[in-house]
Amino acid sequence: MNGPQDIGGRDGFGPIDPDPNEPLFHADWERRALAMVVAAGGAGQWTIDESRFARENRNPAEYYGLSYYQLWLRGLEQLLQTKGLASAEEIASGQSQTDPVATPLAADQVRPALMRGASYDRDPKGATPLFALGQSVTTRNLQPRGHIRMPAYVRNRTGRVTAIHGYHVFPDTSAQGDRQTAHWLYNVTFAARDLFGDRAGAQDQVSVDLWEPYLE
Repeated sequence: MNGPQDIGGRDGFGPIDPDPNEPLFHADWERRALAMVVAAGGAGQWTIDESRFARENRNPAEYYGLSYYQLWLRGLEQLLQTKGLASAEEIASGQSQTDPVATPLAADQVRPALMRGASYDRDPKGATPLFALGQSVTTRNLQPRGHIRMPAYVRNRTGRVTAIHGYHVFPDTSAQGDRQTAHWLYNVTFAARDLFGDRAGAQDQVSVDLWEPYLE
């Protein structure tokens, strides 16, 4: 979506300054937050893209005012309520007031589930890719209110297909709970200057994985 999470290529957010020694978690509650989200997701009541959209679908003031794992918790709270698994009162109190209707993963199942992941390949059932390796493609100028996995900085730009990954679940519809719709997924490479102007290096390139409905 055109939300506060999509800041690639934008100015005003300061330099990227990664710390090579940064720990995976800065506090124990962050580790627990991740475990809770994975455990709850293991109940199968929502897709990974619904979870992503629950985190990103909020106003900029709230989004930028929360830390990474605070956003994960807010997204989880929203999903529990919208799916009818917990009320706002139950979340605030930390106490369930009704019998559970879904079973999360047990604590000892969380790490194996996280490491195992899930397959998002689907059978194309005879469908073939619309685009070929090396072909020039232009991204569509999509401006959705819902979830999308195409960054704003590559919309309405021309690149070339550099890989065909396979036939994968389509995140835009997956974020609405659709577990079946899938499309071909491509890697598309752009000249950096076509995206960011003369500030980019003359020989630099940017490669982005993009689903077929994003391209023409």
